[in-house]
Amino acid sequence: MDTCRQSSLYTVGVDEAGRGPLAGPVTAAAVVLSENQNVAGIADSKTISEKKREKLFERIVEQSAAFSIVCVGPRRIEHHNIREATKLAMKLAAERVYRKLQTGNSKLRPQDCFLRIDGNTPIETFIPQETIVKGDSSVVDIAAASILAKVFRDRIMKSISEYYPGYDFEKHKGYPTQAHRESIAQLGPSQVHRRTFAGVREHV
Repeated sequence: MDTCRQSSLYTVGVDEAGRGPLAGPVTAAAVVLSENQNVAGIADSKTISEKKREKLFERIVEQSAAFSIVCVGPRRIEHHNIREATKLAMKLAAERVYRKLQTGNSKLRPQDCFLRIDGNTPIETFIPQETIVKGDSSVVDIAAASILAKVFRDRIMKSISEYYPGYDFEKHKGYPTQAHRESIAQLGPSQVHRRTFAGVREHV
């Protein structure tokens, strides 16, 4: 996996989780790995087990130079559409990391940071960036961000499940499984469902 650094002082990995679900937020994470970061095992969050993701999450949080995780909820997803909501979450996460770094270095300039974003869609920000298709499987900074976003979102969905019994959010995390679709048809959409999404809007 690519671990090389840009000429900038800080390389910021950016990724998201939760574009496809019918419920819950879309979550983005941005992270700057420290120079002595233990990157062993860090990989695309979709390719590793939940148990391993949880362990890696804690290690990344403890060892990173800076990180930020941002969630954009169902109502804003409905208002913006999922593509724009995802870009907003990524923008906020990246710029919060920049501000955290700036707190420790008042002379930090935007060009001192460089965003490496998973996918092919750039975000609107003052920080220099590049997009990398399948970056979560080839760039360690992005893979780390993917783990932060995925684990954080999964934890939210498990918490939400306590308030909305019957939907089994703790199992499918809001993704459009057959069981989830059947629960929507039977119970109707909850407050955390994305009511503009196919599979939900038919039952509003």
